[in-house]
Amino acid sequence: MNQSKTLRKSATDRSLHGVCGGIAEFLGVSSFFVRVIFLFIPACLLIYIILANTLPDSPERLS
Repeated sequence: MNQSKTLRKSATDRSLHGVCGGIAEFLGVSSFFVRVIFLFIPACLLIYIILANTLPDSPERLS
């Protein structure tokens, strides 16, 4: 099944809402680096809040 990449909150890599994990999965990078960026850039707090409320959740996979 060929799925295009879609920015969504992560179902597996989440600390609060899964926003940083979802961005990391979308970009193919470590979620640690995304979290560090959100931690040290003050404007990212507002962006995080907006994304936490607007991004859809990832569908849970059966495995």
